Amino acid sequence: MYQNINKIYHAAIYVRLSKEDGDISSSAKLESNSISNQKALILDFLKDKKDIEVVSVRVDDGYSGSNFERPAFQAMLEDIRRGIVDCIVVKDLSRFGREYIDSGKYIERLFPALGVRFIAINDNYDSLKGKNQADEIIIPFKNLINDAYCRDISIKIRSNLEIKRKKGECVTPFVAFGYRKTKTDKHKLEIDPSAGSVVQDIFKMKLQGMSQDAIANRLNELGILSPFEYKISSGSHYETGFRQKEQALWSSVTVRRILENEVYIGNLVQGKRTTPNHKVKQTYVKPEDDWIRIEKNHEPLVSDRDFEIVQRLLGMDTRTSPDQKQVYLLSGIAVCADCGAPMTRKVSTVAGKKYAYYLCSTNKETKRCSSHRIPEKDLEDAVLVMLKQHIQNILHLKRVLEFVGTVPFQEINMKKLQDRLEKKKQETERCKELRMMLYSDMKEGIVSKEDYVELHAAYGKRLRNAEESIRAIQKEMDSELEKADNANTWLDYFVKYQDIEELSRTVVVELIRQIRVYDKKNIEITFDFDDCYQTLLSQLPAMGVDTVIDDDNNLQVKVKEVV
Repeated sequence: MYQNINKIYHAAIYVRLSKEDGDISSSAKLESNSISNQKALILDFLKDKKDIEVVSVRVDDGYSGSNFERPAFQAMLEDIRRGIVDCIVVKDLSRFGREYIDSGKYIERLFPALGVRFIAINDNYDSLKGKNQADEIIIPFKNLINDAYCRDISIKIRSNLEIKRKKGECVTPFVAFGYRKTKTDKHKLEIDPSAGSVVQDIFKMKLQGMSQDAIANRLNELGILSPFEYKISSGSHYETGFRQKEQALWSSVTVRRILENEVYIGNLVQGKRTTPNHKVKQTYVKPEDDWIRIEKNHEPLVSDRDFEIVQRLLGMDTRTSPDQKQVYLLSGIAVCADCGAPMTRKVSTVAGKKYAYYLCSTNKETKRCSSHRIPEKDLEDAVLVMLKQHIQNILHLKRVLEFVGTVPFQEINMKKLQDRLEKKKQETERCKELRMMLYSDMKEGIVSKEDYVELHAAYGKRLRNAEESIRAIQKEMDSELEKADNANTWLDYFVKYQDIEELSRTVVVELIRQIRVYDKKNIEITFDFDDCYQTLLSQLPAMGVDTVIDDDNNLQVKVKEVV
């Protein structure tokens, strides 16, 4: 075998330690594989090697060995291509890499082709000495073991993270803007007072009628740091690929992400993205059914009610003109009664005087529908009158409920459930008695053993079905009791506006689902919680209360008796 005795090799010392490396499970192994100890072991090995001169030390601290996309490793390859390095020294093969195919490619093909000497100290491997028959088997086998080891660690880490997510523990390195990790438990979230108030202001501005773009501009005008800049100012090492300017500003996209994030109502949603395996680092979005959602996991910043309204608003076409910061009062709420398209606000000037009115957007664009034209003021006045009347009906209804409040209407359902429960309990007792009687009949020879087995199985099945029904009824009763406390809270959403004298965007989006415009004299309003309103009206007769809606939409009630 030919060797160049006088050749001096220019070596790169390569050391690596992975955060998820399995060696961390043992404190002894962690110490032996630490960056400093790897360096010390290699330098001690090279101190009497006259033919090796160290020119660089490359360190990948916190990088997995499952792939070779590591900054220090890539820098070392560049040194090889430039002829600066022709020797690589590592502690062992696992520090070089844990990926079987690519490790073999570098050691068996690429390094020999480039004339690079490769030394793995603890594996007693030096490519300059040539490979014996044992190396032909052992080196690939060790790479295969390292690969399998990496795969096993990856599976364990994924499983552990899945368990933590299901327990409601936050396992992401960075949390949503408005929250921070608690000092006592890094897996728990608490409100960040400074950022949290900004999130609440964003939701308020949206409810008041501001567009996402207008909200972003307002925040930038006030000098409020964007989520990215806030994380950086807090000492975080957060990075993003979306940054385009020296200072990242608020944008409509950022605002919308906050408005759509259910973390602000206390829900923790994790596990949205994953990778195919430990070798492929490209992520993909998992089906929503596979996400892990833990509801009411932490203190909310926004009420469920406000969040639900905002989601509804985000689904509407409420674009504004460039000079408008807020959408118009009825934007997205008023629609054409015939085609269902949104009504568009338009301003005409006649004799120097401006007139604002709404018309069908389909008519405006294609003329395929009639205009349904209605003056803006007439529409808003009519909506205000109808809203005030509906609020008065709600107040009247609330007083009636308070008057007959000794028997909440939930008790009607509870009584039915209680009756069903008692019947099922009686059925279980009867099945148990029949089984006992059946045994006595068999002992006395009244029924045969074969009939006993058949009938005993039949009674057993009936008993199990009855017990299952009892559990289902009890669960339904628990659900009814939970709903009882909050069953009529929707009434208070209207009651708080009992003194309303003019419309605002906040009032409109909170209390009105849709306004259907037939013509300038006919409109129809669907108020929020209309289903609850109708359900309550239908249940009042069972409580001894008759209800009538007169021609002016006034609610008339007559209490027959208190039951």
